[in-house]
Amino acid sequence: MKNDKTIALRLSDDMLRRLCYIAAAENRTPNNHIIYLLRQNISYFERTHGKIKPQELADVDISAAGGD
Repeated sequence: MKNDKTIALRLSDDMLRRLCYIAAAENRTPNNHIIYLLRQNISYFERTHGKIKPQELADVDISAAGGD
């Protein structure tokens, strides 16, 4: 996946342990579980606020996200 970006998260030890516990219980890696949660949140947002238009996405500055 050439176009995948990396983003750093700051988590407490407790939150990281909980994330790892839940991810393992659902047979996911922590990274895949975060992606799953993000997809769920995006879906919910678009159901409640309407689909995000491609032009609106194109205008978003992703350089401020702190990734590579």
